[in-house]
Amino acid sequence: MQRKAYVPGLAALLVALVAGCTADTATDGSATDSKAGGAKSSAAAPGKYRTLREPCGSVERSTLKDLLPGATELPEDQRQQVYRGTASVTYDTDRRVGCRWKADAPDASHRLTVDFERVVSYDTGVSDDDRAQEVFAKKQAAAALPVPADPRDEKGQESSTGTPSPPTTPTPTTPTTTPSTPAGTETPSGTATGTPDGLEPRVLDGLGDGAFIDDVLAGAGTGSTARHRTVSVVFRTSNVIVTIVYAEQPALTTGVPDSKELQEKAQSLARELVEQVSG
Repeated sequence: MQRKAYVPGLAALLVALVAGCTADTATDGSATDSKAGGAKSSAAAPGKYRTLREPCGSVERSTLKDLLPGATELPEDQRQQVYRGTASVTYDTDRRVGCRWKADAPDASHRLTVDFERVVSYDTGVSDDDRAQEVFAKKQAAAALPVPADPRDEKGQESSTGTPSPPTTPTPTTPTTTPSTPAGTETPSGTATGTPDGLEPRVLDGLGDGAFIDDVLAGAGTGSTARHRTVSVVFRTSNVIVTIVYAEQPALTTGVPDSKELQEKAQSLARELVEQVSG
């Protein structure tokens, strides 16, 4: 029987063809496709800020003198210690830092806390700014800011349903005697936080990319503890959220901290910090 001749070159060609088919199959595999697709899809933009400021040095000395009036009466070494502040304990100073100050005076004590949080999104489809907006929105929701009344309803115009509100006729009432307000106390405003009209917790305009202010008067009605007021201003600029907490507690139980004064000072500090963070 005549045998067929063995051709080494033909065998090598067959091996190369098989290897080539195998390589083509791997190129079309799902794992490689997912990487290619990932390369084509653009990741969300990172946040503007990669680091945070040193917190205890973020507040100007002149501002601290205004916010902590009790420190001016202290000896030099104690006054400087108050102005240096105490850094908050955090585990990642690139993500969160803070500082607090406290000064006592014969008439009242004041506390100030500043907190900086840099938000980072770990979702490639969500930018750091968008994630920071979500965190800020949760903080605002937790503050439970009162919803402003619709002026159209108050004026008897169209309500949200589109139906005109009928005008109301005042009902005559018998005059009553209003009890006098003891000196040094605040007239109730009808709000849950005890703030005067026009100073209720609210959204602030023109402060960073979003801001709100909260005002809480605590200790009312206890009879043994002075009422202390805590004003908080929270604002966001890009992927950084800053929280300012400014509180005052009078030494006398009859004293009530002035809401307008504390709010103005807290907002003034917030404007300073916005410039620092954005600068």
